[in-house]
Amino acid sequence: MAWCLASSLVVFVAAHVALVAGLARRRAWGRAAVALLVPPLAPWWGYREGLRVATIAWCAALALYALGVAVA
Repeated sequence: MAWCLASSLVVFVAAHVALVAGLARRRAWGRAAVALLVPPLAPWWGYREGLRVATIAWCAALALYALGVAVA
């Protein structure tokens, strides 16, 4: 079970970094900086900017991690 938690956390962090980098590439510097400090805003703004795959990965990894913590 520990490997599931660790891998979902790694995917979550990678998706979060991808969302912040994607926002920064789209010249949304302010949103990228805020999304780095306030994680729930990253998928919201990322979805609006067209970063659909990273947003889905972020949400799925968070859900899997929360499920793993609840079961453990």
